[in-house]
Amino acid sequence: MEDLDTLKARVKKLNAQATQAKMDLHDLSEELPTNWEQILDVAQRAYDTHKNLMAARKDMAAASA
Repeated sequence: MEDLDTLKARVKKLNAQATQAKMDLHDLSEELPTNWEQILDVAQRAYDTHKNLMAARKDMAAASA
């Protein structure tokens, strides 16, 4: 298991990635129907990033307990 400082750094990095993925999804939605072909790719990246963030937060909470 990773130490708490490593987990905090991982969560911070994933949080930044999740924020960017959210913004990418938002930007794409505002441009529709332009680039509609990218919907699945952008949504999948946002989903995967948030899934990884939630798992890292869970790991950090467990390490803190």
